[in-house]
Amino acid sequence: MTILHTSAQCRQLDRLMIEQQGVSGFALMRRAGQAAFDALIHRWPGAGAVTIFCGKGNNAGDGYVMAGLARQIGLDAQVLRVGGGALKGDAALAQSWATDQGVTASDKGEEIRGAVIVDALLGTGLSGPLRPPFGEAVARINRANRPVLSVDVPSGVDADTGAAADHAVAADVTVSFIGAKLGLHTGQGLAQRGELVQAGLGVSGTVLAQVPGCPLLEYSGAALPALAVNQHKHRQGHLLVVGGDLGMGGAPLLAAEAALRIGTGLVTVLTRPQHHAAMLARRPELMLRDGGDLESGKDLLSRASAVVLGPGLGREPWGEKLFQLALQAGKPTVVDADGLRWLAQITNEGRDAQQGGNFAGAAAKGSPQTGGLPKVSPAAAGAALGKLVITPHPGEAAQLLGVGTQEVEGNRPGAAQRLADQFAGIAVLKGAGTVCAAPGDGLLGVCAHGNPGMATAGMGDALAGVLGGLLAQGLEAAEAVRIGVCLHSAAADLVAKRQGRRSLLATDVINAIGELAP
Repeated sequence: MTILHTSAQCRQLDRLMIEQQGVSGFALMRRAGQAAFDALIHRWPGAGAVTIFCGKGNNAGDGYVMAGLARQIGLDAQVLRVGGGALKGDAALAQSWATDQGVTASDKGEEIRGAVIVDALLGTGLSGPLRPPFGEAVARINRANRPVLSVDVPSGVDADTGAAADHAVAADVTVSFIGAKLGLHTGQGLAQRGELVQAGLGVSGTVLAQVPGCPLLEYSGAALPALAVNQHKHRQGHLLVVGGDLGMGGAPLLAAEAALRIGTGLVTVLTRPQHHAAMLARRPELMLRDGGDLESGKDLLSRASAVVLGPGLGREPWGEKLFQLALQAGKPTVVDADGLRWLAQITNEGRDAQQGGNFAGAAAKGSPQTGGLPKVSPAAAGAALGKLVITPHPGEAAQLLGVGTQEVEGNRPGAAQRLADQFAGIAVLKGAGTVCAAPGDGLLGVCAHGNPGMATAGMGDALAGVLGGLLAQGLEAAEAVRIGVCLHSAAADLVAKRQGRRSLLATDVINAIGELAP
């Protein structure tokens, strides 16, 4: 299993490797430069000249090693120095070694002559926005319209969060060293890195084990519980999908179908009766109930093993009544789509009331729109449900946290953790490099699978159904998320490989689940 680390944890790994494995800092830099140079030659074997942008830290030292290696095999190695000042420590040793190989450096802004550009400006050294002259250097690299290899981390990308500055380097290849950087596996960092080459540089398993991090989640069919020879449907759980206001019947149907494909024994959809005929025509294995009958809904909730709350639920009083009814049932619940909108409204009311001091009274009274049902406070939501999973995209996460979407995307791991803590449940922050977090315990992991073709209608409904189906089958919320998020994305990758990304549909992913779920 690949473990992802923050920049501080990577520095700790460097230190432990030097102390416990007897590798000097300069020897480690030589290894890093060699690994990056090997990747460059492998990717662009015909490149006769390389231009290396070097900053003023250890990342620059790696760049000087690459320049020296290039000169040794007769390549034209142009080094453009950025940031001024003399290098120190191991980086200075690397510069001196490169000079011995015939490398010269310039800070005069001369024309780029390399067929390939190496970005050895900042690596993990970015803190805050890019400042001059690094912003200008990054802009030059991106304007050059030539292939780019970034050393460790593309300059302008935050190694911890995946956030990227306005002009972060758009790399074709990134060669990262020792510890796998969390920020290269989610958000904009995933987009900026290009192909990722992870070079361990000889780090031992003993050293890696001393610095726990966040797992990169990869799907394995073996993770799913085996089916007994004498299995029957009631052992496989009963999932209740709540949603589907007028004109939105497809969303709960997709969630329900995904739950069936993942092996849920019984699936009932609590929805508008206008959708019943079409749903049964498409999927006769489903059971259907009238979402307007609250007494019937209470009975169903009492018998359900788990609930998916929100697909197509809508933003009218009909949906709010069902939301409050389901939220108070105390069952393992996946809240998605419009369910998250109602959860955000409760949260915002709670914030406002905390300032005014009257939320508890308002919650106890309920409202005419909910038929007098008392509203559950945000703090109580997770505790009341026992097993709560929320699956927001960045816009929904921003509403839940009361911040802007840019703030969420600026620190996806941090946003996921805040959501998990705020709602006392498992948070699944969707997007490139989906981040999963548990309250208090830190990140559960970052999903290794997925592709841009998943940015289409119904994909989140399918994920909610997969997660709800696993909860109904008795999996703990954290385990259901670790398996379900990866299975859903891996199925999407399987379909994309066969038919391309652009035509990818949620129903394609649902149908492919059976190929991956034994």
